[in-house]
Amino acid sequence: MKINFLINGNKQVLDVDPMRRLLDIIREDLQLPGTKESCGEGECGACTILLNGEPVTSCLLNAVHADGKEIQTVEYIAQQPLGKLLIDCYDETNAVQCGFCFPGFLIASYHYLKNDGEPSLEKIRYALSGNICRCTGYTKIFESVLLACQRLQAGKV
Repeated sequence: MKINFLINGNKQVLDVDPMRRLLDIIREDLQLPGTKESCGEGECGACTILLNGEPVTSCLLNAVHADGKEIQTVEYIAQQPLGKLLIDCYDETNAVQCGFCFPGFLIASYHYLKNDGEPSLEKIRYALSGNICRCTGYTKIFESVLLACQRLQAGKV
């Protein structure tokens, strides 16, 4: 089946098995390795992408779900002003240890900043709740996003 979609601003037309996992297409066919596979069950968030602006776990989606849609991966988000702000804040607070979960956290954090951005720990915790970190714990991660929200509100972006 031919699927047409926009990924990171680039139009793609691929002839793929419509039931093939979107995660595998992103990583293998499109050579975008930032989207990680960990659990393969949609529980950990490592494979999170934005599909039409909403965070989704790509390990649970088939190729057919991408047809006619817009996808943004961590590679794209990392180049956007809000993504760069978040990366700086994660770095400044030493919130990332091994980095495996970071792409999913960055996508969820970016979505939160773009769509809400209120410096509220309660809201940040909820926004990032679909992501699991096995190394660092969550306090520094939440602090990173809080710092980014504060800088965004102060116009430091």
